[in-house]
Amino acid sequence: MKKLSSLMLALMLSIAAFAQPSSVEMADTMRSEGKIYVVIATITIVFIGLAIFLFSIDRRVKKLEKSN
Repeated sequence: MKKLSSLMLALMLSIAAFAQPSSVEMADTMRSEGKIYVVIATITIVFIGLAIFLFSIDRRVKKLEKSN
């Protein structure tokens, strides 16, 4: 457990070291033009589609496990 917590701490520190500044020009431009909402909607639709696909596969696997 101690090794895992040390690893997590090291990963968080390394991620913080590579953090970008808070103002990202591309994101600011997309937000000002209203395109960021299209990006967020597209990502949301993709994730919902993946979740539905994974749940349907899980149901099929459970059905196959019950039949054996």
